Amino acid sequence: MVSYVSVEPLDKTPVDQQEIEMVERKGLGHPDYIIDSACEEASVMLSHYYLKEFGRVLHHNVDKGLLVGGRAYNTFGYGRLDERITIIVAGRASTTVRTHDGVVSVPYKKIIEDAVRSMIKRNFRFLDFDSHIQLEVRVRESSPDLKAVVESSSDMPLANDTSYGVAFYPLTPLETLVYNTERHLNSQAFKSKVRESGEDVKVMGLRKGRRITLTIADGIVSTLTKDRDHYIAVKQAIKSEVEDLASKLAPDNEVSVHVNTADKYGTVGGEEIYYLTFTGTSAEHGDDGNTGRGNRANGLITPNRQMSLEATAGKNPISHVGKIYNVLAGLTAKRIYEETGRMREVYVRILSQIDTPINKPLTVSVQAIPLDKFDQSLVRDVEQIVMDEVGNVRRVTELILSRSVSLF
Repeated sequence: MVSYVSVEPLDKTPVDQQEIEMVERKGLGHPDYIIDSACEEASVMLSHYYLKEFGRVLHHNVDKGLLVGGRAYNTFGYGRLDERITIIVAGRASTTVRTHDGVVSVPYKKIIEDAVRSMIKRNFRFLDFDSHIQLEVRVRESSPDLKAVVESSSDMPLANDTSYGVAFYPLTPLETLVYNTERHLNSQAFKSKVRESGEDVKVMGLRKGRRITLTIADGIVSTLTKDRDHYIAVKQAIKSEVEDLASKLAPDNEVSVHVNTADKYGTVGGEEIYYLTFTGTSAEHGDDGNTGRGNRANGLITPNRQMSLEATAGKNPISHVGKIYNVLAGLTAKRIYEETGRMREVYVRILSQIDTPINKPLTVSVQAIPLDKFDQSLVRDVEQIVMDEVGNVRRVTELILSRSVSLF
C-alpha cells in the first residue's frame, strides 16, 4: 500500500482566526470555468466512448485548453456578438486503437464537439454553440510510452505522472459563503426571479477580523435590461439576495456586499460604464480563459491554504494522479475530520511516482490542528482512514465519470 504515511500536528493559527482571509470563486460563466468545463466534458465523453467500444478507458489528456474571447456590442435593451468566441481543446488521446480486427479510428473530433455543445446547452441560457462558438480541436495521438503506462494490463492503474494532490477540510464560514453565493446566484431559482443576472458570476471574499466584504461581478444581460434604472434595480436585487444569504451562512460577521464596482454612472457629462453582456459571459468580449487558472478541486481559490496548482479538468480519470489525488485528498480530509471528531483543520497531501500503482502513492502527508492532544490513538485512527481511502482509490474514477464530485 502506501510507502509512507506521515501524521503530524500543525502549529498554526486556524484560518478562521487569522486577521486576514481571502477567498475567490470563478463561477459558471467565467471564461476560466467555461474552458475547464469544455476540457472536462471532453474527457468524460471520450472515457465513455472508450468504455463502450473497447471495455476500458484509454489514454487521453485534453487538459490544455484555451478560450479566446469574442467581440460584442451592448447597450440597454440590445446586444449582439460581432466576433465569435473561440474554444480550443488541446492535448493527447488514443485516436487509433489496434484490435483483433485491425486498427480502429476513434472519432475524437466529433466526440469532443458533441461534448462541448452539450456543456454549453446545459449551462447557458443565452450562449449558443452553433451561433456563438468556434471550436478548434487540437488533439494528437498519445505517446507510446504513456499509452503503455495507462493501458497496462495490471489490475490497478499505474500513475502516468509524478505529481501530488492537496486538500483541506472543513471550509471556513467565508469559504462557505463565497462558494454558495456563486452557486445561489447561478441557481435556477434565482435566475427565475432575476432573469437579467448573467451566468458569469465571480465572487471575491475578504474577511478582516469579523468584517466580511464580498465583491461580486455579474455580467447582466443587455437584452433584458431596458435602461439605467432597470440596471440599478437588478444590481440591488443581487445585493439584497446575497445579503440575505450571508445573514444565514455567516451570522457572526458583519457583511458588506458590492456588485459590479467598475460601473460608472450618474456623473454629468462623464462616461458611463455598465457591465452588460449579450450572452451572459464576459467571454464574449471582456476576458479570455485558460484551463487550470480557475478554481481548485474544491471549487475555490484559497491563498490562506495549502493548494496544488495542478489542473484537474481534462485529465484522464483512470491514472492521472494530478486529477485523482486531488479528489482523493479531499475525500480523505473530510473523513478524517468527521470520523475522528478531534480536529479543527485537516490537510492532506498525496504524492505519486510515475509507473507505480495508484493505490501505492510514494507518501501521504496528513497535517492537522487538533482540538486537544495529538496522541497515538488519534494517529492510528488517521492512518487507518488513509489506508482505507487509498485502497479504494478506484472509486474516484467512478465518481468523476458519473459527475458525482466537484473538480473546479
